[in-house]
Formats: sequence, C-alpha cells, structure tokens
Amino acid sequence: MQLKEITPILWVDNIRSTIDYYVSTLGFDEGNYVGETGWGVVEKHKVKIMLSKPNIHIPYEKPVFTGSLYIRTEDADAWWGFLKDKADILYPIEDFEYGMREFAIRDCNGYILQFGHDISR
Repeated sequence: MQLKEITPILWVDNIRSTIDYYVSTLGFDEGNYVGETGWGVVEKHKVKIMLSKPNIHIPYEKPVFTGSLYIRTEDADAWWGFLKDKADILYPIEDFEYGMREFAIRDCNGYILQFGHDISR
C-alpha cells in the first residue's frame, strides 16, 4: 500500500477570486473550475490545491486553518524575489536552524503559505 500524493482542499468564500489571486499574484495555473457552488483547482509544477465551499454537513463561518501549507522549492530566493512586493508577507526569507531557507506569505483568504528549500547539505 503506497500513498501517491496529497491535494489539500481549502475552503474559501469566493472560489473565482481565489483562483484569480493564485494565478495573477502567485503565478499558478488555473485547473478546473466548476463554478462558485462547486470547486476549483490551481496548480504549479507538482503542487495542486483545490478550492471549494464546505459541504452542507460541516459548519462554516469563514476560512480557518491552524497550520500552513509548506511548499518545497529548489530556490526559495527566486520565489522570494517574485513574491516579496506582491504578496502579504508573514515573515521574510531567512535561514533556520532546522536546515531550511524559507519565507511565508498569507494568501487572499488568510491561509499561510511557506516557501522553502533545504540548506542542510
């Protein structure tokens, strides 16, 4: 039994505007979009994120997530240069004692996205 990948599904208030943000600000590509009552997908290289409204069985008031999405890259500095003047910066790029060079932003819904690469070698 082998797991193949994980695709997070983020609940958002407006699927269309979130797709537009990921495309115009973060440089993602738009995948499927099934309308505001359905879901949408954004992707870049091997990273895929689904966006949806929660189903009727789950209480929902606003986008909430207690962690972050950590996006590994080969060059966090290049991503920093691309995003630093366009995104809501949570913390700037820096080296951490656990062997990663990274920075973090908040997307248009307040979700935290961290971009980092390994510097332990």
